[in-house]
Amino acid sequence: MKLEASLKHFSPQGLAITDSSKSTSPDRITGTDIMAALGSTAAKARFGLWAFLGKNGISTGDEQKAVQELARMAMDDAPKNVRKAAGTQFGNCMLLLARFAFTEYSRSAASSSGCPHCKGKGLVDVQEQVVRYPGYIGADGEVKISPRVELQTVKKQCQHCDGKGTLSARCRCKGIGCVLDRKATSEQGAPVFKECERCTGKGFASMPSTNVHKAILSLVPDLHVRTWTRNWKPFYDGLVQECHWGEGKAEIAFERATKF
Repeated sequence: MKLEASLKHFSPQGLAITDSSKSTSPDRITGTDIMAALGSTAAKARFGLWAFLGKNGISTGDEQKAVQELARMAMDDAPKNVRKAAGTQFGNCMLLLARFAFTEYSRSAASSSGCPHCKGKGLVDVQEQVVRYPGYIGADGEVKISPRVELQTVKKQCQHCDGKGTLSARCRCKGIGCVLDRKATSEQGAPVFKECERCTGKGFASMPSTNVHKAILSLVPDLHVRTWTRNWKPFYDGLVQECHWGEGKAEIAFERATKF
């Protein structure tokens, strides 16, 4: 049984009545069996189970435990260059990297974040010339009183988020991961799809590593972008991959526990 299938047992909709045989039905595993299998999985792949449950929003406690465990792993495996550059802020830097790594691991086509341009408000302040008084034109067509125009700060709709206040992580392929290959379609006369080049088939855009670098700069102001690219970024990517590996271990442990 897949680990993803266990999520439905955390939010049951009601009693399911079926006339299929208990011994041959694919739903023969009860909720009690699932909870026992999750307990066995937690004993063998604790971090992976925390990460999986936290990513799917089952429990904020599991998410916090996964971040703390990832931060501990980062402190144990951090390269010497990273330790030296972080200095006295080493612990805080590792916790910050762990939070960003878990956010990147949890990212999907349905993810969204606050717009940094309008700070989630949907409106931005713009300096524009505003007509305070339209003036007066006489019956003979001559301007009797000139219009009065002043430079003022006005609120306009944010163009980056279209006034929504949030930015979606969904790629231009609408989260599918593939787009229409127009050249191959015109040659074969039938729709041909190819992997989306922007998201490489994931369906969503990854968070720029520059955001992580800017956050680290608040703790280590002297961290040069070259040092970040050479030493810190590969280590950060490894933390993201560690979350995926942990989920894979939990997946294997759960399948073995429910293989009966």
